[in-house]
Amino acid sequence: MSRSLQVTQKQQHQQQETQQHHYESSCYLSTKSSVSKQSFSTYKSSSRRQKTSVKTEKVQEVVKLSPLPKRAKRTYLAMDLDKEVIGYVVPVFRANHDVVRGLMEAHEDDVTEEGIQYVAMRNLFVRESREAMEVKVEKKSRTKHVRESAERLQMVKTMEEWSEFRKKMNPDSLTHPAEFIVKPRGQTVWEGKTVKLHCTVAGWPKPRVAWYKNNVLIDAKAHTEKYAVESNYNMHSLEIKNCNFLDTAQYCASALNVKGEASSVATIVVKRFQEEKEAGPLDPKPHGFCAEHGVTFYTTIIDKFEVAFGYEGETLSVGCSVIIYPTVKKYQPEVVWYRNSVPLKPSKWVHTHWSGDRATLTLSHLNKEDEGMYTLRVNTKSGFDTYSAYVFVRDADVEVEGVPVAPLDVRCHDANKDYVVVTWKQPAVEGSSSILGYYIDRCEVGTHHWAQCNDTPVKYARFPVTGLVEGHSYIFRVRALNKAGVSRPSRVSDAVVAMDPSDRARLRAGPSAPFTGMIKFTEEDCTVGVVPGEPSDVVVTEATKSYVVLAWKPPVQRGHEGVMYYIEKCMSGTDTWQRVNTGMPVKSPRFALFDLAEGKSYSFRVRCCNSAGVSESSGSTGDITVGDKLDLPSAPGNPVVCRNTDTSVVVSWGATKDVSHLVGYYIECNVVGTEDWMPCNNKPVKQTRFVCHGLTTGANYVFRVKAVNAAGYSQSSPNSDAVVVKAAISTPGKPSGVTLLEAVKDYMVVGWTAPASNGGADVRGYFVDYRTVKGNVVGKWHEMNHQALTTTSYKAENLKENVIYQFQVRAMNMAGVSKASLASAALECKEWTITLPGAPVGLHVLEVRDTSAVVLWEPPAFNGRTPVNGYYTDIKEAGKGGWKAAHEKANKKKYMKVTGLKAGASYMFRVRAQNLVGVGKPSAVLGPILAQTHPGNMEIYVDVDDDGVISMMFECSEMNEGSEFIWSKNYQAITDTSRLTIVTEKGKSRAIFNSPSLEDLGTFSCVVTNTDGISSSYTLTEEGLKRLLDISHEHKFPVIPFKNEMAMDLLEKGRVRFWTRVEKLTSACQVEYAFNDTIISQGKKYTMNFDKSTGIIEMFMDSLEVTDEGTYTFDLVDGKAKGTTSLVLIGDEFRELQKKSEFERAEWVRKQGPHFVEYLAFTVTPECDVLLNCKIGNVKPETEITWLKEYIEIAEDDEDAHKIERKDEVLTFNIGKWVIKQEKKKEKGRKKPPADDIPLPPRPKISKQDAGVYEVILRDERGKDKSAFNLTDAGYQAVMNELFRVIATSSSVVQVVSTEHGIILYSMVTYYDQDLRVGWLHKDAKIAASERVKAGVTGEQLWLKINEPTEKDKGKYAMDIFDGKDGVKRVFDLTGRAWEEAFEEFQRLKAAAIAERNRARVVGGLPDVVAIQEGKSLNLTGNVWGEPVPEVCWVKNDKELVSDDRYKLKFEHGKFASITIAAVTTADSGKYALVVKNKYGTEAGEFTVSVYNPDEVEKKD
Repeated sequence: MSRSLQVTQKQQHQQQETQQHHYESSCYLSTKSSVSKQSFSTYKSSSRRQKTSVKTEKVQEVVKLSPLPKRAKRTYLAMDLDKEVIGYVVPVFRANHDVVRGLMEAHEDDVTEEGIQYVAMRNLFVRESREAMEVKVEKKSRTKHVRESAERLQMVKTMEEWSEFRKKMNPDSLTHPAEFIVKPRGQTVWEGKTVKLHCTVAGWPKPRVAWYKNNVLIDAKAHTEKYAVESNYNMHSLEIKNCNFLDTAQYCASALNVKGEASSVATIVVKRFQEEKEAGPLDPKPHGFCAEHGVTFYTTIIDKFEVAFGYEGETLSVGCSVIIYPTVKKYQPEVVWYRNSVPLKPSKWVHTHWSGDRATLTLSHLNKEDEGMYTLRVNTKSGFDTYSAYVFVRDADVEVEGVPVAPLDVRCHDANKDYVVVTWKQPAVEGSSSILGYYIDRCEVGTHHWAQCNDTPVKYARFPVTGLVEGHSYIFRVRALNKAGVSRPSRVSDAVVAMDPSDRARLRAGPSAPFTGMIKFTEEDCTVGVVPGEPSDVVVTEATKSYVVLAWKPPVQRGHEGVMYYIEKCMSGTDTWQRVNTGMPVKSPRFALFDLAEGKSYSFRVRCCNSAGVSESSGSTGDITVGDKLDLPSAPGNPVVCRNTDTSVVVSWGATKDVSHLVGYYIECNVVGTEDWMPCNNKPVKQTRFVCHGLTTGANYVFRVKAVNAAGYSQSSPNSDAVVVKAAISTPGKPSGVTLLEAVKDYMVVGWTAPASNGGADVRGYFVDYRTVKGNVVGKWHEMNHQALTTTSYKAENLKENVIYQFQVRAMNMAGVSKASLASAALECKEWTITLPGAPVGLHVLEVRDTSAVVLWEPPAFNGRTPVNGYYTDIKEAGKGGWKAAHEKANKKKYMKVTGLKAGASYMFRVRAQNLVGVGKPSAVLGPILAQTHPGNMEIYVDVDDDGVISMMFECSEMNEGSEFIWSKNYQAITDTSRLTIVTEKGKSRAIFNSPSLEDLGTFSCVVTNTDGISSSYTLTEEGLKRLLDISHEHKFPVIPFKNEMAMDLLEKGRVRFWTRVEKLTSACQVEYAFNDTIISQGKKYTMNFDKSTGIIEMFMDSLEVTDEGTYTFDLVDGKAKGTTSLVLIGDEFRELQKKSEFERAEWVRKQGPHFVEYLAFTVTPECDVLLNCKIGNVKPETEITWLKEYIEIAEDDEDAHKIERKDEVLTFNIGKWVIKQEKKKEKGRKKPPADDIPLPPRPKISKQDAGVYEVILRDERGKDKSAFNLTDAGYQAVMNELFRVIATSSSVVQVVSTEHGIILYSMVTYYDQDLRVGWLHKDAKIAASERVKAGVTGEQLWLKINEPTEKDKGKYAMDIFDGKDGVKRVFDLTGRAWEEAFEEFQRLKAAAIAERNRARVVGGLPDVVAIQEGKSLNLTGNVWGEPVPEVCWVKNDKELVSDDRYKLKFEHGKFASITIAAVTTADSGKYALVVKNKYGTEAGEFTVSVYNPDEVEKKD
């Protein structure tokens, strides 16, 4: 028993050691974890049935943690304060439980939150441990044995609990996703304050928390001046410093661990104080303190560049002025330029300059790649400031109309030893037709030779270029192609080196370590002469209908020498592998295969080779179908256009759906009413919002958008709604001129001026703010009115007396409230003593007329609180009614012309002055005044004399003694005498304008003193002044007007006529004729004529000589007026005129005898006959007409003589006329005509044999004339081109006909020439000739045969006939009903042909009649054909025969049917037939059998 108990104690001790070991291991599983305190208690048990006593001694064991074995060293993760793994550590600390408990009680501050969570979770499952007990047993009874058994069971249970504990302590079982315990709460703060968002996140492992603003990640480390992020004990916070209005947004906290992600959103609203002023361009911006220099730098960007436009090839410069305050000696900021958020580096295209106060960016030789958003960033030690604007680059003019513009953004990818992939972006403008494809050119760096890489244009904006030389550098460019031609090349790509990527990486990395001076040699296995291993991982990286690109990994075993590769292909369904590059193995692990059949499936594999041999093949790629894998993008969504500025709009649209590798979008605009679509951007943009600049203000535009990827362009989006380009509605400008109108004890009346700009919408009202002023201290602004005011004044009530106030005003329209006006001056609220102005004085009237009068007055003696700012005139008819205002608005002038009076009525007048307070008392009444024009009172009139002097005239016939003329301007005395000169003679006064100009505009009046109110006025307006100045100029410098300037005509016989026509003249007008400033007169050389009735002046010359080169002039004098007209004949113009004159004279001489009215030329008739025509004139019957070909006369007996015809005065030579030679000698007795008399087939209309020089000569005693036509080279080609044009024009519409073999498309022409080029296109692609599709000509029928058509043959077909210039197209749409009918007819004819070929028939072997002697045996065999093998039967007299002893019927080999009749009798005579039948038809081979008896025949004979 003692031994049993010892065993039990030993097991318990081992179990405790195991538990402690596990505890130690789990303790080190987590970095910086804490160990929980464990308590050990004494377990005591007793039993009443135990007869022996058991002494228990409590002993507390100090159990040391067992050390780990040396081979079991573990490495553990080491983390920094941000929980980032920075390496591994090996724990060297060991301790017992007492030490661990001491560490727990210390609660060290560096225990991380992760350790606390770990211990807390583990403590949930910790069980109390037992203390080791030392038991001494004196005697073991059965009861003790039972108890030991129970203890063993307890031990097993304890071990199970510890096992369960270990499972739960596994970190994988404790993990759970992130969860927000406390979510961040939205807040509203004032601008300039700091706000902090808090949240608490739980989860295991500890989640990583990131903050987002409007779904954009906040990088607090990059913006320390704005954001601060903290994370402590699952408490996370985001601090936003110095909030401004742009910080109003949705902020999202996102927590992520391996179990999942959780997020919570809070909204921050930043309010702006009303009293805060808007920061100006020079106002300081918040910057950080620079400890290095001891100051805070403030950056201000001024003189900013606007949105810029440039054309390809030009040079464009943009820049800004930068102010850095304060100025620190030898300190300069960092100036960085960006394009589309990418820093720009100086290059041959980009040049930057910083002068110390201005940053400039120069873009030389603009290309569309240069288009984008340009940003200037100025970095200082305290912060940075930026400014951005867009630069547009427009296409240069194309050299050929209709060709596309150049592609852009050419780049090189995946460069290898002899291979590179070139990509580019499609241009915005395709030209007059869609782009058919692109050509890629390459040029080796250091040379100027460009080589085209592809013979066939590629449609994808991606192309693999092969055949490069390893180690050489190349640049590339791309050209676009459409039907009109080829575009200009794009900007060249960056240079790329053809080499292995690993070699390129080693070159960039440089030497890995400095040279130590020691070279070590190592022995390696000799691999020279070893066949390399096979490549691996052969895949297809690109697949289009034009090419397929393969990539693979080089072999592991390749030897010291390099390896090359052979590529093999196998068409699906076959076992034949074909080597693609037999003649030239490739060096790169890339290869592009061209000329594969579209729609077919291929497998590919690769072999390595070196000098030792060729390796085994790699694994196959599997079946790859040749075809485009990238689809065209779908059309973008409907564009929505919003107004922006006077020259720009904002266009937004829906993104293209389900698109791969989207390059971007192009936006196009169109002025409503036109058909031209113009690109808004020449570089695709990826966002779905774009600001279109450079539009015409007030024009009506519509917009559309198209997407583009490597496959091409999408369909254009629907057109947007039309929008008129003008500035968007904005808040109005600031009101101005806030002034005090009135002040009392407790209120003040303020007024202001409406804003100069209403923001595009009517101003709806105003809001007034006020604040108090005490010394130099101002209070806060407060609102005075909550409802908008409709007037420009306001009564501010409930104010405090003797308190000083300031006021500011805001205007409001439908867009919002404007910025506040400038604050008014400090205004004290106290009652004014003087209010309204006094009454005006000195009222009097002038210029009294029947319907008007001018009232004048002087200002009042005092103005009231403020100066007088206007007057009101009241009128009243004497003895009737009350006073009425003569005008509504205050008149600021001190006079008023009252109109609308009644003649003969008397009126009274009065005037009231107005100031800011109001309108004062009226003046004394003036009148009554009789509305009547004084007899003899004349009006001022304006006169312009012959010398062009402008003056005003006023006359008075009632001058009295002492009367004088008093002139005034605007009813004020004229003080500036330099403007006018007054000349008075008796009763006439003249005011002469010394130098008339805009300064003289106004109302001039003249009063005659000492008379009964004689006066008058004249208002000189700008329009009137211009009219007077024109008249003055005409009077000073009179000019004889010409209807037309001197001209020249060429007359018959080469005479020259110089002439002109005068519009207006008198009989005294004289003309002088001059040549080179020398007067000429009428004589043998010159003939002059001047018809004064018509105004035509003429001068004639019989001919022009060399000395006649110069200037011809007609000088006219008509009294004071003069006129001159000239014509200059010098240089080429004179020589050309001289030649024409000589030619006309020679022509006149030529036409005196037989001559050509129209010279020899060619004509092609609608029947395609080529005719040489000429028209002759002035011929006589004896005039000889001779035709020559190649300078040899065509005799009457020549074959060509029959081609010559003459009808009236037209001679014709029919080149294509066929002449049948007749035999001159007649042979007697011969019935058949000779062979030469048989008509031969028609000859060509024209051929090379007809080429030559054709001439026609006219000759008689009066002279001769000659005309020639050169029908060689260019002449022959011109004739052929015209012939082609006639043939092409005569072609009929394309028609379709079906045959048993397929479908035929054909067109008929009048005539066909073998040199005529005819091409057929299917879906705008040229049709290549093959066994299935053939094109040809039969007679005058041009046809395209499609054998065995399929669904792929549907589509639009076009026949392109060369017409000598461009071409004539005949289009036929073989789709829809046309396809269905043609295909059905083809199937029907094909079935009929098959039936005809395979129907059962008797093909021979049977006679028509068989005569046989009675008793003989008859054996006949018929040859039979049919597929399937026909059924055969024999018929006699329409009754089927059955094979028996008499009739033996046989059918052998499916071809031979025989009948045998042994010993025929006369009964066997009759009509027989061999009937064959199968599913395609039935046929009978009939014959007659006649049996005769020789004896009976002899008797009859």
